[in-house]
Amino acid sequence: MIWVPVLVGSAVCYALKALGFVVPQRFLEQPRVAALVGMFPVALLAALLAVVTLGDGQSLVLDARVAAVFAAGVALTLRAPFLVVVLVGAGTAALLRAIGLG
Repeated sequence: MIWVPVLVGSAVCYALKALGFVVPQRFLEQPRVAALVGMFPVALLAALLAVVTLGDGQSLVLDARVAAVFAAGVALTLRAPFLVVVLVGAGTAALLRAIGLG
């Protein structure tokens, strides 16, 4: 029965969100807390990217997705526009899969 964990998870998320409204403002204005809260989105997106890129069920997979993310990272480092970054990543994955490496 999948609904029990889904409902429990939803209740926990709602409780955490509600808890955010009762935290004193002076606590949130501390430099350490502000810096930590600013890092959360980056950490969550990096974790999501790692899971989507490297995961396949219960196993670790190194295929064209890894090379595509690396190529897109290089394009980002070179300050390419976002559309170019996406095209470089997609093109890398497509090329590697076309030659049978992914």
